[in-house]
Amino acid sequence: METLEQHNAPKKGINKIFIVAFIVAAIAIGGLIWLMSLKPSMQQQVEQNMDGAFREGSPEFVALTKKIVIQTDEDRTMQSPIGLGTIVMSIGGKIKNITGKTVTGLEINVAVIDTFGKPIKDKTLIVVPNQYAKLNTDEVADITVRIDGFDPKDDRANIRWKVTAIKAE
Repeated sequence: METLEQHNAPKKGINKIFIVAFIVAAIAIGGLIWLMSLKPSMQQQVEQNMDGAFREGSPEFVALTKKIVIQTDEDRTMQSPIGLGTIVMSIGGKIKNITGKTVTGLEINVAVIDTFGKPIKDKTLIVVPNQYAKLNTDEVADITVRIDGFDPKDDRANIRWKVTAIKAE
């Protein structure tokens, strides 16, 4: 029979169950990392969405972009100071498709420009298919673009919209 001293004495060595659990956990974490590495990155997904899109320099691009109307919605455009001392602009806009085709991919660039027409900050984003699945003929898409990091002294005189890529059926 064990005495009390022998029963309370610290046991030597590492419990084998902990070693097995550690190895199983390491294999599970390694497997998850491997599975996540197989998924394409956001940039690759965007490029796949815009495969076959017309870009500047092609005659189709010129013909289609002439019939995409983008205007700033002054009622939804605002600027707000944030705690870091910079200003965030939330720019509302309306995009109308009068191409006669269904737009399945639309990439735009929004720039805030000064009084001399020089861009202060800009942002490029994909509206279709990220925010809208498609843009049918004569359909209007309401979008909001957030651009941050403006200095309070910046001359934010105007907003310029530009189509940079378009894909239509």
